[in-house]
Amino acid sequence: MSIAYWSTMDTRIGPFTAVVAGDGAVLASGWTGDVGELTPLISPSLAPGEVKQRRDLGPVSTAIRRYHDGDLDAVADVEVRQRSGAFREHAWEILRKVPAGEPVSYAEYAALAGNPAAVRAAASACAKNAAALFVPCHRVVRTGGGVGNFRWGVPAKQWLLTHEAA
Repeated sequence: MSIAYWSTMDTRIGPFTAVVAGDGAVLASGWTGDVGELTPLISPSLAPGEVKQRRDLGPVSTAIRRYHDGDLDAVADVEVRQRSGAFREHAWEILRKVPAGEPVSYAEYAALAGNPAAVRAAASACAKNAAALFVPCHRVVRTGGGVGNFRWGVPAKQWLLTHEAA
């Protein structure tokens, strides 16, 4: 039986919770104080048998703090583990390469992921992303620059985009 660990910390835009595997890879994360909102997002093939709270998640907690304090690249090297279909997993990898402060449209994201016609699939990759911040789906906006939707709320997405544009 695998064990994962979770921790919630206060950030400038509210509580942020991360769930990590025993080896420290992020399985799920987002701006919530309720780990119960995150555990259903973990792929069944990665779902831990038990989830225990920890006060600190080591490098993951450090990266979260540093990002919110202005070090926008602090989360880039944190390992993330998500499972899905081939396109979605590839799209998540590509999304991690979108630079902070340089948001892309859903159409641009689809093209970066290798299939310009797959705009809906690219949008679905954002919607199904369990590891918010570490896989920065907030960096994908509507064509024309509209913010678009975000699992953790449009105000949070707008804050993130403004934070990264500074």
